[in-house]
Amino acid sequence: MTSTQNTFILVINGKPEGPFTIDELRSRQIKPGDFVKTGDMSDYKEAREVAELRELLGFKNEVFLQYYASFDQRATAAVLDWVFVAGTCILLLFVASLFIEKQLVVFALILALLIIVPIVYLIYHMMMESSAKQATFGKRIIKIKVCDMQGNRLSFAHAAGRNLAKVLSVGTLAIGYLYAFFNKQQQCLHDKVAGTLVIKDRL
Repeated sequence: MTSTQNTFILVINGKPEGPFTIDELRSRQIKPGDFVKTGDMSDYKEAREVAELRELLGFKNEVFLQYYASFDQRATAAVLDWVFVAGTCILLLFVASLFIEKQLVVFALILALLIIVPIVYLIYHMMMESSAKQATFGKRIIKIKVCDMQGNRLSFAHAAGRNLAKVLSVGTLAIGYLYAFFNKQQQCLHDKVAGTLVIKDRL
């Protein structure tokens, strides 16, 4: 008996029908742009967006122009993430200072924040962007996420490379970020180097 995970509801002429097995979908010659859904999915997705169907039916995922996140969306998400990371670090420092009597040590910790916060921010991005959600908390609030050039989830190594490449965007006096205005995929310089996109989490 075929498991529920391997059956799909297929939208035909605007109406959901099925469930269908992979073989039945193949016999119906479904297209990459047809909408499907399994019992585990919260909403319908195009067939090309489902990894199992891409593998078994030979579909190639694509990212379209209307799905690219705009610069203002990315900037807003970045501000939210800075507030979250910096706020968390400051809160932890405040709690720690309650148990430290020497003011000189507290002052040293405050100065250390200038180094600690950017490092935590970097690691936070690497972990969150390679997670199942493909996004930091800021990006999730704005409803955008990070992916590779085919719209797939990044590995941790890929996410690490992307975030380390931000040195290029920052090191060019932030001109690397403005590069997003001069290409259709709205990639910043570090995205171009790492082969990544930031897209709208539309589904």
